[in-house]
Amino acid sequence: MISVLGECVADAFAGRVSGDDAGRAAGQRAADPELALRVLPGGGPANTAVALARLGTPTRFLGRISRDVFGALFRDRLAASGVDLSGCVDAAEPSTLAVASLDARGQAAYSFHAEGAADWRWTAGELAAGGLAGSSCLHTGSLALVREPGREAVERFAAEAATRATVSIDPNVRPSLARRDAYDVPRWCAFADIVKLSEDDLAFLAPGEPVEQVCDAWHAAGARLVVVTRGAAGALVSLAGSRTQVAAPRVAVVDTVGAGDAFTAGLLHRLGERGLLGGRLDGLDLGAAADAAAFGARVAALTCAVAGASPPWAHQLTEPAAS
Repeated sequence: MISVLGECVADAFAGRVSGDDAGRAAGQRAADPELALRVLPGGGPANTAVALARLGTPTRFLGRISRDVFGALFRDRLAASGVDLSGCVDAAEPSTLAVASLDARGQAAYSFHAEGAADWRWTAGELAAGGLAGSSCLHTGSLALVREPGREAVERFAAEAATRATVSIDPNVRPSLARRDAYDVPRWCAFADIVKLSEDDLAFLAPGEPVEQVCDAWHAAGARLVVVTRGAAGALVSLAGSRTQVAAPRVAVVDTVGAGDAFTAGLLHRLGERGLLGGRLDGLDLGAAADAAAFGARVAALTCAVAGASPPWAHQLTEPAAS
């Protein structure tokens, strides 16, 4: 089993409604232009949990899920995908809302409404109650490791988990919600076995530094496997200083929402399938790491081929992605 710790976010996709359309919809005369929001359940860790469960990995989500209308949406989506919610906290605080707009390439830009939200208020007691339940791997990161007041409790929980499970971290940088110095990846590498991030994350965290230099510094700090995703260019896989590239399948992109989270799920699923999770990745070689990353790239490609963060089910990977 893999445990995933982090946030659920209501992704509200913005679209303009003309005054004429708004008036017709209401059976009235033309009104002023309006902005319509299509809300979908998201959040990096929640997306990863959904993708893992759909691939067939037993998955447990540790999240503080609000009792509001968005919280019900999160629970329904996670449960429908087969995610175990027994480690979740029923939270009184509101859900986090992210208003997203898509550019011509399907890339999303977000503005967050996160102050006072349920996701960031973890306590040591809540995390201890949730526990790891025999999981071979804990995946966390994103905003859970950088947002007050719960960040210290989450970091301590992850560090303690490293004594008995593989720890995976995805910084999933959000510059509008946390400063660069909040993403202390070298410190996290002291307990993280896997660091997966995008090239945009890397450009924010280590501007102007060669990717190989950053990977080697993180290896020296403790992380055995570093994977940097590069969108359509594939991914760089760095295992204890040995490196290789994997290609990304070609696909007609609808949007890229949730693609990085799906990649992470594919990577972890493949490592778990091969019995490589549960320790410090001592049995992992570069070929197996590259194979896991290539599988992650396939999962991400199928996610890009549909609207929103809707990762594929296992049966949808029986055929290679379109080339």
